[in-house]
Amino acid sequence: MSVDAINRALATVIDPELRLPLTELDMVGEVSLVGREASVQIKLTVVGCPASARIERETREAVLKVDGVDSAKVTLSVMTQTEREALKIKLRNGKPPRFNPFGKDSLTRVFLIGSGKGGVGKSSVTANIATALALNGHRVGLVDADIFGFSIPGQLGLTDRPTRVDEMILPPVSASGVKVISIGMFLEDSKPVAWRGPMLHRAIEQFLCDVFWGDLDFLLVDLPPGTGDVAISLGQLLPTAKTVVVTTPQIAAAEVAERSGSVGLQTGQPVFGVIENMSWLIQPDGSKLELFGAGGGASVAQRLADISGQRVELIGQIPMSIALREGSDAGKPIVVSNVADPAASAIMEIAKKFAAAKIGLAGKPLGISPS
Repeated sequence: MSVDAINRALATVIDPELRLPLTELDMVGEVSLVGREASVQIKLTVVGCPASARIERETREAVLKVDGVDSAKVTLSVMTQTEREALKIKLRNGKPPRFNPFGKDSLTRVFLIGSGKGGVGKSSVTANIATALALNGHRVGLVDADIFGFSIPGQLGLTDRPTRVDEMILPPVSASGVKVISIGMFLEDSKPVAWRGPMLHRAIEQFLCDVFWGDLDFLLVDLPPGTGDVAISLGQLLPTAKTVVVTTPQIAAAEVAERSGSVGLQTGQPVFGVIENMSWLIQPDGSKLELFGAGGGASVAQRLADISGQRVELIGQIPMSIALREGSDAGKPIVVSNVADPAASAIMEIAKKFAAAKIGLAGKPLGISPS
């Protein structure tokens, strides 16, 4: 039984916002052991840290697992400005402040998920794909870029506001481990947003450059419906992104959805694929009732293939599901709350195709050198 053993135990406590051990973040202060009572000082990043209660609880639990420790006293304090500056430098890993980590050299797979119009379930699909990827062990970030019609925080059950470490923003993390940022997290009482182009561009730029995302395998972006300023800004800021178009089987909806993929092609984003939502309603006898017709998703994929000159796949069809709607309303994605539902199965299969997507490494620095 020693202070070293306690420090090893503290290395297992993960900061819920930064997703790194407290010891690596230099959040552990003085550690002492008197008899069988351990005392530990934890230095929080900011005053009023929303994760303080969880950090204190998990610190105490970890210390009490050390052989010979019968009681643990955890004292919370706050980092000095000097300590915060050192932490930010460490987190940025040599990168300057306000750095876009998703530039042309990024190894994160980025997907812009859009639709031609609202009401096709784009945000529900995006939230569930992000959750499915996280459940499969991937590091996932999700930007709610639908500034006027934000809904992602509610769909993932997030009520916390982002924590600010000076100019650095720490995104809230969903129960499944998805890091999320949305304009809705900064507004009081869901007030409406009335912004023009320059303000929209500035907000999107902050979501990418001021938020500490860490190392991500995937970044999903929930686009607003249509082909406006936000889609163009993201096309400029995310040069490695691929576009995913969500539509319904209705031919009229498919014709509008085609424009969403087309604007991505104009700003340099290839089309990864098309997702058809609300494809059918499964009847008690197992038959499929196609309430909104059929063929819309395949039609969009073919038309975008013709425009781009590249193969565009219909990567999935998601049936209508009461459980999907209920899960979105309750902040519990269906891929967690009802995995046996056919809609959940369809989304999990779509997530596998996202996970299998390759990223081109030509011209990218890999951080290795010959010995």
